[in-house]
Amino acid sequence: MSDSVLVSVSGGVTTISINRPESLNALTQESVLAIGDAVREAEANTQAIVLTGNDRAFSSGADLQGGVAERQGIELDQANAIIRSLIDASVPTIAAVSGPAAGIGCSFALACDYLVMSEKSYLMLPFTKIGLMPDGGATALVAASAGRHRALRLALTGEKLPAADAFDWGLASEVVPAGEHLTRASELAAAWAKGAPQAMAAAKAAINDATLTELDGAFSREVEGQARLRASQDFVEGVAAFLEKRTPTFTGE
Repeated sequence: MSDSVLVSVSGGVTTISINRPESLNALTQESVLAIGDAVREAEANTQAIVLTGNDRAFSSGADLQGGVAERQGIELDQANAIIRSLIDASVPTIAAVSGPAAGIGCSFALACDYLVMSEKSYLMLPFTKIGLMPDGGATALVAASAGRHRALRLALTGEKLPAADAFDWGLASEVVPAGEHLTRASELAAAWAKGAPQAMAAAKAAINDATLTELDGAFSREVEGQARLRASQDFVEGVAAFLEKRTPTFTGE
């Protein structure tokens, strides 16, 4: 297991923690694959999964510190397969969010069955600010819970959606006081680990099948669109502006 992801097991619950605190848990190809390995192991050997970061951040999204090359380093098809594995897992999955759950990090959080947010946390899809479109299934995951216009609002503005608003929009399951997100998620996971496994698996599969009918189509559209956008000069400019902490100048090229 990569040091970028920590795994602990207790009482039938696997807790998977993104562990890149120096970058607000920004994701790289290595950390994404490590999450995937941990989810597969957890589903095979425990009865519930908690996915979390640390007190400062769940995940700030894809790591941009290496510039364009680093952002392109995450293989979207592989990341999508891991996000799909969270949704399809036969055991309950809970995201415990503090600080930002942004970019593809937001997709990982929304893929979980239950989303506990600290009152000081937020969701964010800042892709258009660097010349990209939402990915990781976000175009379907947000719309399935919050509706078309709210999904477009997050995608087009790239704004931060505070925890209280995320709950009101149907994107979060509950909001807890700062610092209590992991405690609450662990309590739920421990209770569900003692529940009827076949019943819970059937319930989550039925609800996901009914509400995420467009997810596979979204994955395909995002992969195609993102490949085109990653080859654009706007993406190069967007990443450069992010690293230089300035407003980008987009040209549509």
